Amino acid sequence: MKIGAAKQIAGSLGYPSKMPGTSYGLPAVACKTGAKLATVAGTICASCYALAGAAKYQMPRAAVGQRKRLEAINRPAWVDAITALLLHEHGKSRIKIDLGIAGVRLQRAGGQRYRYNEPGWHRWHDSGDLQSVYHLYRICEVARRTPQIRHWLPTQEMGMVRRYIAGGGTVPGNLLIRVSSVRVDDAVKRAWPYGATVFTSAPPAGAHRCPAPTQGHRCMSCRACWSFDVPFVAYEAH
Repeated sequence: MKIGAAKQIAGSLGYPSKMPGTSYGLPAVACKTGAKLATVAGTICASCYALAGAAKYQMPRAAVGQRKRLEAINRPAWVDAITALLLHEHGKSRIKIDLGIAGVRLQRAGGQRYRYNEPGWHRWHDSGDLQSVYHLYRICEVARRTPQIRHWLPTQEMGMVRRYIAGGGTVPGNLLIRVSSVRVDDAVKRAWPYGATVFTSAPPAGAHRCPAPTQGHRCMSCRACWSFDVPFVAYEAH
C-alpha cells in the first residue's frame, strides 16, 4: 500500500518529543473507562494531560487528527494501512521529523528545523484508549505484522483485555500491554502481569520509577515502559 493511501485510511502517526519512535493517539474524550474516571477526584484520569493539562492536545489541528484516527480504527483496510505506515517509518535508520510542518510541532524548538526519533519503538495511545475488544484484536494483528517494532499499550480497559484473552485472543511477544491503576498512589497490583501508576511523593514499593522528570522529561535511554523485565512502572504526578 502506498503511504499516501495509508494516511488517508488510518490518519497520520504521532512523533512524541519525549519518547523514541512513533505514537498513535485518539481523542481522550472518547475513552470508555477513562472518561468516567476523569470526573472522580483522586483517580489518575482526573488529571489527564490529554484532556486538560497539555495545550497541544487542545489545538484544533491535533483534535482533527485524533478524530480522524478514531473514525479509522474500524475501517476494513485499517490494519493494512497502519502496518504500512509503521513499516515505512521504522524501516529508516532514524525517523526525521520536520518541525516546520504544522501538526507535528506548532513551534520550532530553538530555531531547529528537524528532530530525529529512534526507530523500533511504538506507543499506542499517547492520548485516548482502547475502544473495544475488536480494536485490541486489530492492534495485536498490527504488532504481529511488525515484529521488528516493540509496541507498548497503556490502558485502563482491563475488562476488554480479559475478554480478548477469554475469547481465545493472544498477545504477540512484541506488544506489552500495561494496565494502569485507577487511583493516584495505588500500590503495586497483580491483576495483570504489567502495570503502571502515578505517585505524588514516593513510588510504591516494587515499582520502577520513571526517570523522565530528572532528565528533561525525556525517556533518553530508558525503555522500561516497553520492557517485559519491568512489571510495574510509577510516574511522578505533574
